[in-house]
Amino acid sequence: QVQLVESGGGLVQPGGSLRLSCVASGFTFSDYSMSWWRQAPGKERELVAGISNRGLSTHYGPSVQGRFTVSRDNDRNTVYLQMNNLKPEDTAVYYCAGPSDSWGQGTQVTVSS
Repeated sequence: QVQLVESGGGLVQPGGSLRLSCVASGFTFSDYSMSWWRQAPGKERELVAGISNRGLSTHYGPSVQGRFTVSRDNDRNTVYLQMNNLKPEDTAVYYCAGPSDSWGQGTQVTVSS
């Protein structure tokens, strides 16, 4: 079955960087677009970034445009989210999403001094 496993979250100071990874299994990774979402306490889950199956097309939520970069390595069945210039409002659980409404378990990102 589809499995998505995120990693790379943690505590970082404002202005810092983190790179999240999501390793996928159980489907032909290169056939599907992938996306990153996040959910902060008391808020709805929001789209952070998406990437097409071959990585030729990407899109971003307005709050992260210009600071975050989504990429993928189809040989490693992995999608990445490079997050730069992090702000306290980026604090959330970050989720990887794939086909058939599949979701990872999430990884916590906390931006605080």
